[in-house]
Amino acid sequence: MNGNIIVFRFKEKTEQKSINQFCKKFYGQNTTSHGGKYQYRRQGFLDNIPHIKLIGGVIIVKKDFAEKVINFLKEYNAEFYVRDLILLYEDEVALGKFKSIP
Repeated sequence: MNGNIIVFRFKEKTEQKSINQFCKKFYGQNTTSHGGKYQYRRQGFLDNIPHIKLIGGVIIVKKDFAEKVINFLKEYNAEFYVRDLILLYEDEVALGKFKSIP
């Protein structure tokens, strides 16, 4: 199966506030309140897309989902680079094609 690796970043003069807002909407956020008594997960864009996060700003997705990710990045004026790649079996497991490694 083929996939895409997407590498993205923000321009140097991007305000930190905008980057933080992007991260919350893109990755989601684990939040605690009332002194750690309550914990919940604020859903992010990637929660609905099978992906592998390699490091900050680098993700692998199935080809079917690449366009959705690219459109989201365009909304935030992020610089991005997309390349095709052949997924390993382990990648396909992580992206949900197979249930487990034999």
